[in-house]
Amino acid sequence: MALPVAFFALFFAWPVAAIVARGLKVDGAWRWGRIADVVTQPDIRHVLWFTTWQALASTALTLLLALPAAHVFARLDFPGKQVLRAVVTVPFVLPTVVAGSAFLALVGHGGLLDELWGVRLDTTVWAILLAHVFFNYAVVVRTVGGLWAQLDPRQEEAARMLGASPWRAWRKVTLPALAPAVAAAALMVFLFTFTSFGVVQILGGPTFSTIEVEIYRQTSEVFDLSTAAVLTLVQFAAVGAILAVHAWTVRRRESALRLVDPAVTARRPRGAGQWALLAGVLATIALLLVLPLAVLVQRSLDAPGFGYYRALTNADGGTFLVAPVHAVWTSLQYAVAATAIAVVIGGLAAAALARRDAGRLVRGFDALLMLPLGVSAVTVGFGFLIALDKPPLDLRQSWILVPLAQALVGAPFVVRTMLPVLRAVDLRLREAAAVLGASPWRVWREVDLPLVRRALLVAAGFAFAVSLGEFGATVFIARPDNPTLPVAVARLLSRPGDLNYGQAMALSTILMVVCAAALLLLERLRTDRTGEF
Repeated sequence: MALPVAFFALFFAWPVAAIVARGLKVDGAWRWGRIADVVTQPDIRHVLWFTTWQALASTALTLLLALPAAHVFARLDFPGKQVLRAVVTVPFVLPTVVAGSAFLALVGHGGLLDELWGVRLDTTVWAILLAHVFFNYAVVVRTVGGLWAQLDPRQEEAARMLGASPWRAWRKVTLPALAPAVAAAALMVFLFTFTSFGVVQILGGPTFSTIEVEIYRQTSEVFDLSTAAVLTLVQFAAVGAILAVHAWTVRRRESALRLVDPAVTARRPRGAGQWALLAGVLATIALLLVLPLAVLVQRSLDAPGFGYYRALTNADGGTFLVAPVHAVWTSLQYAVAATAIAVVIGGLAAAALARRDAGRLVRGFDALLMLPLGVSAVTVGFGFLIALDKPPLDLRQSWILVPLAQALVGAPFVVRTMLPVLRAVDLRLREAAAVLGASPWRVWREVDLPLVRRALLVAAGFAFAVSLGEFGATVFIARPDNPTLPVAVARLLSRPGDLNYGQAMALSTILMVVCAAALLLLERLRTDRTGEF
């Protein structure tokens, strides 16, 4: 635990504490009254209200559209199911900037809807809500569908034989068993939408602002660190409460159910109702998930002769100091370094948490590992500039700063992927190796590593995809001569002109292809014991 604790203390707790202290400390004295002053301001109250209600609306809409798909993937067997599962998961691993760009190409000015029917949604909240559903659809399908596939269908069939209608049998038998998974999925969707930044930044414009976007505005545009610090504390408290409730629901799901092999629960669709449900889910996936990405690709090809892609090789001296295509190579380098850091930190943490004799303090660290996913990435990025500016850790001009920030987001995914597999390793195998004279290192190399190698590769793949798309912290610390792909996309979208827009679509398409390729590789490596994602 020593290295993971030191890593999170140095590169997460310290930067966040530094920016909070910078904002709330005046002449050595804490100004706690500033919290009440900020949260009572009308514009801040509007931001808090919009952040909460759009997260609730996004969560409800995601559940409404994704629960039928969870049932289809859990109970129905049809050709192309595995490919469709990968397609559903692609949006989740895409950077939020790409999701925002895709919906901008669909519903924005000059988008598909604008061209066909003169309809624009980029100035309405519907664009944000639909983009959030696009991004979080897989969370519900994977979390709820994964459990649904393992529920014994004979329990519901017994209720039907006793006279219950299909609706009553589902409501009385299946729904209570699914409730912990539905609650866990809903909480995760709420967490991701409550802390939404890239989607709202691109689609919300000046009209809509979440806490995360407002922290960015107060930090980078208004330079009001006091207000940004208060908003950081508010978001930190909300995220802590969400994660606490999520941990409780996960424990309920793990301990309260008797599960069966999911391979025996899926059947070919039977009857008009099941075929209609399958058709409806396929139509939803096509319109909500595939269409925005297809429009994104089409917009990147609008210029003849791959003009927008060829333009990426030219440095205009305005948006970037280097050619935009340089961001592709930079992002790949950063993502590889961040993946290496995340695998080491997350792997050590997972190994410590998997020990059966782990104390309460070690188990409590499991919940803290999730905080970087919910705490303002903008705060972390700006905190890096404030906290890591003096020897011996003056990293402001170092290239390693970006991979460190990306690894903070990737490490929790490594832990969540490897922990179930490490806990499943039979302790007697380790004990037998030790009795035969193997050292602890050799026990790990000869016993644990072969069993967790596939999970380790999956964890590395997720860390790579997440690192590649990190935007909130990177937008502060990426140097102008080394922009990452998400930062380059956001900068191009912020400038007027068809060429800038087309280059943003081209870069977004490149980023989407790289993330999708990583996901397809993960689907080949994934096993039922390497976690839900």
